[in-house]
Amino acid sequence: MESVSHVARCQECIELLVDYLEGDLPPERARALEIHLELCPSCVCFLRTYKGTVDVARNLPVDEIPPELIRRLIDFLKREKEATLPPPTP
Repeated sequence: MESVSHVARCQECIELLVDYLEGDLPPERARALEIHLELCPSCVCFLRTYKGTVDVARNLPVDEIPPELIRRLIDFLKREKEATLPPPTP
């Protein structure tokens, strides 16, 4: 008889979805998730919404970032990095 690990909670199901959709779950975990989905309409709804969102996002047009925005973003990130660095030791 096939041994299938159990996906007991919806939260665990949600945590596994990305790997499941990418085909990166081990077969026994994928089967456990599929069993959970057979029994849980809420997770099926979440899965459909998630997949729909990913599909829409993949079809969005790619726009170039204006050079001014790139410069401002880099400046912001540098300031944030400097703010989180520990003070120099004397």
